[in-house]
Amino acid sequence: MTSPVRIGIMGCADIARRRMLPAMAAADDIEVVAIASRTGPTAEELAGVYSCRPVTGYDRLLALPEVDAVYIPLPLALHARWVEAALRAGKHVLVEKPLTADPRETRRLLDLASSRGLVLMENVMFVHHHRHDAVRRLLERGAIGELRSFHADFTIPRLPDQDIRYQPELGGGALWDVGLYPVRAAMYFLGDDLEVVGAVLGASPGRRVDTSGAVLLRRRNGVTAQLTFGLEHAYASRYQLCGSTGRIQVDRAFTPPADHIPVIRVDSGTDSRELPLAPDDQVRNSLKAFTAAVRTRKADDAVVHSCIRQADLLALVSEGGSWK
Repeated sequence: MTSPVRIGIMGCADIARRRMLPAMAAADDIEVVAIASRTGPTAEELAGVYSCRPVTGYDRLLALPEVDAVYIPLPLALHARWVEAALRAGKHVLVEKPLTADPRETRRLLDLASSRGLVLMENVMFVHHHRHDAVRRLLERGAIGELRSFHADFTIPRLPDQDIRYQPELGGGALWDVGLYPVRAAMYFLGDDLEVVGAVLGASPGRRVDTSGAVLLRRRNGVTAQLTFGLEHAYASRYQLCGSTGRIQVDRAFTPPADHIPVIRVDSGTDSRELPLAPDDQVRNSLKAFTAAVRTRKADDAVVHSCIRQADLLALVSEGGSWK
């Protein structure tokens, strides 16, 4: 029987508490052995819930020989520092998206992981949900004819003023948080040969980061992707693929709960049908992809390439957009 991958948690962020730690605790191929925080009481409180070792300080977590891999849900501005420290300590790394806000740093860290025989994986979970594969199969079968355009929206309501996503010094902003999802979805369906035609970023009054944005991407064959995202909007999480004879629509596309029954709507001419699928757990699936890679000590080349290309596109959007 294969031993579980022993994981240490670097930080007690909300995403770790709500989604990742419960999924890790339920997995039969993962053992959470330690939880680290900057302060002892925080680590002790969360470690007590999962019956593991509390650690004060991230360096001390990386020094533990019983830790095979670390999960890093820290703010974006801290990713590069602690991903590098973890890799140099000989640990595999699962880091919350995006890996970094600098394509050169992203490449450097991925190269460092490869050179050391370690896995570095960016935790973009929605791509591991089976609904998107089902949509891709519909496209391949010609369910909507020739693909003409892709449209995606991911917007969330206003956050508490102290939320880190409003803090530029921590890597905040709508683009890096919610904008990544529609950009990655466009890559998923249209491929990596996308160019940024235009981008606009906006900020609500008094905010020091972008809180909304719109992007137009284009594939070489003329297919376009129109994307919108924002932090202070009515909730939306959807995409639509328009073809020469119909369209495919998906709602609750990016962060569905594990018990959600996903539905794909297909409109073709005067015919409209809804295709329900079995529930799927993208958090569990993402963790399984990580542990599988750790066992082989080899990251998936396609996943690495997508991470790099995503970093390039997001950087171009960031440079091309204007919000001041």
